[in-house]
Amino acid sequence: MTHRMPAEWTEHDGCLMAWPVRPDLWGDSLDEAKREYAAVARAVAEFEPVTMVAPPGHGDEARTLCGPDLTVVELPLDDSWFRDSAPIFVLDEEGRRSGVDFRFNAWGRKHHPWDADDRISGLLLEHLDVPAIRSGMVLEGGAITVDGEGTLITTEQCLLHPNRNPELGREEIEAELKARLGVTKIIWLPYGGALDTETDGHVDGVCAFAAPGKVVVQLPADPAHPDYVRMRANRAVLEHSTDAQGRPFEIVDVTQAAFVEVDDVRVEVGYLNFYLANGGVVVPVADHPEDAGALAVIAAAFPDRKVVGVRARVIAFGGGGVHCITQQLPAARA
Repeated sequence: MTHRMPAEWTEHDGCLMAWPVRPDLWGDSLDEAKREYAAVARAVAEFEPVTMVAPPGHGDEARTLCGPDLTVVELPLDDSWFRDSAPIFVLDEEGRRSGVDFRFNAWGRKHHPWDADDRISGLLLEHLDVPAIRSGMVLEGGAITVDGEGTLITTEQCLLHPNRNPELGREEIEAELKARLGVTKIIWLPYGGALDTETDGHVDGVCAFAAPGKVVVQLPADPAHPDYVRMRANRAVLEHSTDAQGRPFEIVDVTQAAFVEVDDVRVEVGYLNFYLANGGVVVPVADHPEDAGALAVIAAAFPDRKVVGVRARVIAFGGGGVHCITQQLPAARA
């Protein structure tokens, strides 16, 4: 039976998130991380139902900070990046939903332990009563973006990194993506973010589909930005590519960049790391002068959606953005 991963802009039955509790990751910023996660959850809940998964014993804290409009479920967790450890949902020809349970190894064994996060996808599918499709390949949801019409974009920097699937070459990885996600064409961008050492260059830091044939890309305007040349190389690949339907890409450039200090660490809040909710776009912002310009560009790219900025400075310090901490549950038609 053929399954297809729908585009993120299609209708959702809800959004899945996980509660941050890992002290070795967040350090003195853990309490602020919880407040930022809760703010993201409340923003998404304005558009669609949110289920927050909390480790056993942390459910009440999540309920208190997130408010009454969310559902909180307690399940074992190591970390809180559900874009990467939660299932990737697909639909069959009749619109019935399944979840692909890829392997998870903490972005190349960077954080120990990760065994609970490797199991959480299966536990979530049992909780949601959604059939599981097992894959032996390591894959994080932040490493891919799809248009729902056969096209997938990823980065060589991440998917070909030897710390994920050293036994698989490009052709084997492509074959598994096509088999599990129902895509027919894969576009490989050479680079993820130069500073993205945590995920080894996830694509959700550099580009995202906004509509069929339309891609929003990170293109920092400042020549001193570490990705100034790299993102232009990525854009050139898209300029010379077509999607699975043979269409050239309309490219929308997000030129703004926001660097801030968190716990004496300089981090970049990536505007491109947004979540598409039902009728909305929830965008990470930094309380930075560049915020307004980035929100305006994203609003123009999604003219039929309400764009909401949510402070995500500490989430960036932890290694991600709004997209990284959310996973959409696409609406099932049967």
